[in-house]
Amino acid sequence: MRLFPAVSGAITTLLRKVLFLWVRTDVLGAGKDELKLDPERPVCYVMQYSSLSSRLVLEQEVARAGLPSASAPMAVHGGLNHSFCFLYRRARSSFSPRLTPVMTPQMEQLVNLSVEDPTLDIQLVPVSLFWGRSPDKEKSVLKLLLSDTWSVAGRFQKFLIILLHGRNTLVRFGEPMSLADIVREHHRSKARANRKTARLLRTHFRRVRQAVLGPDLSHRRTLVADLIRTPAVREAIRETARREDEHPDKVRARAYEYANEIASSMSIATIRILEVLLSWLWNRIYNGIRINNIREVQEVAEENAVVYVPCHRSHIDYLLLSYVLYRNGLMPPHIAAGINLNMPVVGPILRRGGAFFMRRSFRDNPLYSAVFNEYMHVMFTRGYSVEYFVEGGRSRTGRTLQPRPGMLSMTVRSFLRDHKKPIVLVPVYIGYEKVMEGRSYLGELRGKKKKQESVVGLAKTARKLRSSFGKVSVNFGEAIFLDEALEQARPGWKHEAVGAEARPAWLPDAVDHLARHVTTGINSAAAVNPVNLVATLLLATERLAMDERQLAAMMDHYLSLLKTHTYAETVTFPEGDGMEWIRYCETMGLVGRYPQKLGDIIGLDGTNATLMTYYRNNIQHLFALPALIACLFENCTSMARDKVIFLASAIYPYLHSELFLRYDPETVGVEVDRWIGTLSDHGILRADGDRVMGPEEGTDARLQLHTLSRFIIQTLERYYIVIATLRKHGPGVLTAEELEEESALMAERMSLLFGLNAPEFFDKTLFRNFIGELAGNGVIVAGEDDRLSYTRELEEVSEDARLVLSVEKRQAIAQVTQLNRPE
Repeated sequence: MRLFPAVSGAITTLLRKVLFLWVRTDVLGAGKDELKLDPERPVCYVMQYSSLSSRLVLEQEVARAGLPSASAPMAVHGGLNHSFCFLYRRARSSFSPRLTPVMTPQMEQLVNLSVEDPTLDIQLVPVSLFWGRSPDKEKSVLKLLLSDTWSVAGRFQKFLIILLHGRNTLVRFGEPMSLADIVREHHRSKARANRKTARLLRTHFRRVRQAVLGPDLSHRRTLVADLIRTPAVREAIRETARREDEHPDKVRARAYEYANEIASSMSIATIRILEVLLSWLWNRIYNGIRINNIREVQEVAEENAVVYVPCHRSHIDYLLLSYVLYRNGLMPPHIAAGINLNMPVVGPILRRGGAFFMRRSFRDNPLYSAVFNEYMHVMFTRGYSVEYFVEGGRSRTGRTLQPRPGMLSMTVRSFLRDHKKPIVLVPVYIGYEKVMEGRSYLGELRGKKKKQESVVGLAKTARKLRSSFGKVSVNFGEAIFLDEALEQARPGWKHEAVGAEARPAWLPDAVDHLARHVTTGINSAAAVNPVNLVATLLLATERLAMDERQLAAMMDHYLSLLKTHTYAETVTFPEGDGMEWIRYCETMGLVGRYPQKLGDIIGLDGTNATLMTYYRNNIQHLFALPALIACLFENCTSMARDKVIFLASAIYPYLHSELFLRYDPETVGVEVDRWIGTLSDHGILRADGDRVMGPEEGTDARLQLHTLSRFIIQTLERYYIVIATLRKHGPGVLTAEELEEESALMAERMSLLFGLNAPEFFDKTLFRNFIGELAGNGVIVAGEDDRLSYTRELEEVSEDARLVLSVEKRQAIAQVTQLNRPE
C-alpha cells in the first residue's frame, strides 16, 4: 500500500512551496561531512510518524543540504518508489478507542528485503522533526489539544500545530544506521528483525526528544508544593520549629517563601523571545560565535541528565550558553544564579529563562539548605539539564579560579541518593576576545569596591552595545560521567545505602577530586585567539613593544609549537597569521602602532597594558610547561637531560595546582621529556645525547627562548617571594595567614618598583594556594601554635631558583624582603 497514492511529484512540489511560505526551520546534522553517507550504498530517511507535512519538510531540507534525494526511488530491487519511510502509522485498536502506533508496511518491506538478502546494506538515516520546542507540562491544555496522541481527526490538529509552531521548527538528522547490521542476528526471522529495528529506531527518537525538549516541566506551584512535602524538608521544618520555638505552620510558610525564592519558572515562550533578542545582540556586539565539540554534548544529552559547568568570565556567560544550546537543538539548562541577580524586571525574565536563585551562603540556615538541596535533587532525578559555575564568582584575572565545591557536593549527594538517571558533567570554556566587564575588573583588582548589580547599572552597561567585542568561542570539553568518577574515588559506592542528609566520610575528597577534574576539563578546552596571543607576546617584552614583523613571526612560531605539541584535542586555534592578528587587535583598539622608518613598532600603553594581562591569563596554562623548561636555561647554557626533567618535575606540582594543568605530577617527567624534544625540533633548544643546551647568544632562537621563559616567570617570582619571606623570618615565627599577608605586600612593592602590569601578581588568593601546596607537599609544617617551620627541601628550592631567576630579580626580592613589615 502506498502511503500517499494521490500525491504526485508536481503536487508535492507545489505543497512544499506553499508550506514553506510560513514554515521556518533550523536544521542540525544534515551536512555531508557530518553524515558521512556511503555513496555506494542505498539510503533511506526514516521519520517516526506518518505525516504529509513531515514528508514535505524532509524533502525540502534534503534538497537544501545537497543530500541524496528523498523522493527518488531506492536503487534496490523490490525497494520503495521513494527513499524515505515512516517507522509508524497510527491505527485504531479494537480494544481501545485511542490511536496506537503500528509499524508501516514500507518499514517492514525494507527489513524483510534485508533479511532475504544479507548482502544488501541500506543506510537508515533517522530524522526527527519538532514543530516548536516546548516541553510538555502536567495538566497542560495544549498538551491535550495539540499532542500527537490526540484522538480527534489529525489533519486539523496538524494544521493548528503548524500554524502555532511552524516558524520555530527543528529538524535533526541522526547518524546513519546499517540495516544489515541490525538484522544480521535475526536473518531467519523477519518478525524478530522487524521488532529489533523498530526498537532501535524508537529508542533513538526517544533519546533525541529527551535531549531537545527535556523532561516534562511541572507547573511551578506544583513543584513548590511537592518540595515542602518531601521528608527532608518536613524534618527540617519540625527541627527548626523546635529549635526556634515557633509554630510549625509559621516555619512551613517560611519554607514556602524559600522555595518560591529559589525555583525557576522556565517558559519556552520567553526563551524563544530571548533567542530573537540575543541573535540581534550577538550580531551587534560580536563578530561571530564559534562553537566547538557540540556533537558530543548532543550525544550524551540523549541518555543523561547533563550538568554544564562553564568557566565564569562575564555575566554574558549565562545568556550565551543557553542561546548556543537552544540554537543547536538542546534544551536550555536550569541555571544556578546568585540572588543578587534577582533584581526588579531582570529577575523575573531570568527566572523564566531558566534561572533559579541561590543565596551566597546558607550554612547557618538548615531550613533553607534543606529546601535548596531538595530542589536540586528534583532537578537531577527528573533529568533536567542544569548549569552552575564551579568557580563560584566571575574571574577578575582571566584565570580559572580555585573551585568552590558546594554545588558539586549537592550534585554528588543527590546522585548517591538516587542514581537511576545517569548524570554527566560537561566542562565549558567560554573565550572572549574582549570581555565586557574588563575595565571594572581592573578597578576591583586595584582595590575599588565591587558594585552591586542593579537595574541602573544594567542600563549603564547597555551603552557599551555600540562597541565591538570581537569573536567569542564556546568550547565544550570532554564529558565526565559521574558514576565513573565516583567509582574511581570509591569503588563499590553503589552498594552503600545513603540517606538524604548523609555525608559519607569519603565524600569531601571525592568532591575535591571531581572539582579538580572539572576545572582541568575547562582549561583543556581553551580557545586560543589573536588577542590572547598578542597579549602573551607583548607582555613578555621588557618595554611592552616589539617590531611588527618580529611580533608576527614569533606568534606564528609559538602557535606552531602549540599545534605540534597538542595540549588537548578540545583546544582550538585561530585562523590566519601573525600579521592579520596584529591588524585585527589594532582595529579593536587593544594595541598601538608607532610608525618608524625601519619598521613599525606595535606596543601596549596605559590601561590596555594592564587589561591585556587578563587575556594572556586565559591561555597561560597552555604554555606553562614549555615556559618552565625555557626558564631553566635563562642562566644556564647546558644541563643534563635528567636534571632538566628533575627540576621541572619538582616545580610542576605548584603550577599544576594554580593553573589546573592536565598532566599528573607523578608522571609529568614523561611530558617534560616530550617537550624537550618539541623545543629541540623547533630550534629553541638543542639536544645532544643526554645533554640539553640553550641556543647561542644573539640568535633568533635565543630571543625565542627568553620570550618563552617570560610567559611564566612572574608566577615563579611570586613563589620565590614566599620562600624568601619565610626564610628571612626563620622557622616558628610566621603563621600561614601572616606569611600570605606579608608576601602579598612584598609582591605589591615589587610590582610598583619594576612596573609589572599584572594586578594578580599580588593577589592574596594565589599566595594562599601556593602556601597550601607547600604544606600539602610537606615542605612547610604548622606547629601547635600554627607557626610554620620548614624542611631542608625549602632551602634546596631556594638554591635552584638561581637557575630560573636573574641575579637582578633575586637581589631585588632579597632587598624587599629585608624591609621591616609595617605596623
